[in-house]
Amino acid sequence: MAKAKKRLEQGKRQPSPVDVHVGAQVRQRRVMQGMTQTDLGDALGLTFQQVQKYEKGVNRVGSSRLFKLSQVLDVPIGYFFEDMPPKVAASPLPAKGRGKAKEPISHDPALMAKRETLELVRAYYKIENANVRKRVYDLIKGVGATGA
Repeated sequence: MAKAKKRLEQGKRQPSPVDVHVGAQVRQRRVMQGMTQTDLGDALGLTFQQVQKYEKGVNRVGSSRLFKLSQVLDVPIGYFFEDMPPKVAASPLPAKGRGKAKEPISHDPALMAKRETLELVRAYYKIENANVRKRVYDLIKGVGATGA
């Protein structure tokens, strides 16, 4: 009873920044593959709600589930940890019994997790001609550099 009371006093547990990053990577890859949360859930034997919790970092992804995710999403396991900001990678996990970390890192969704970005990347890789794809890349890079 004392533990439950202590949890209520501490408020809702903040997701680990690492779990949030891994979840964002899962979402990014799922969308790039053109899968819905239901599709991914079906492939993993889960509900779409469970997939949502993984993608938000609310629930941690266990090692066997991470392995299965890498198979279903056709990426190496290391993909889920790529581009992790150094601040996130260095963030301490709360010790058991201490509650939440002293200064939880708020997660501002990365640009790569936005649907617009993911759809742009999917469309880009649908360009079969490598020369045309490179020219589109150079164009976008150039426009972005000018801020136009």
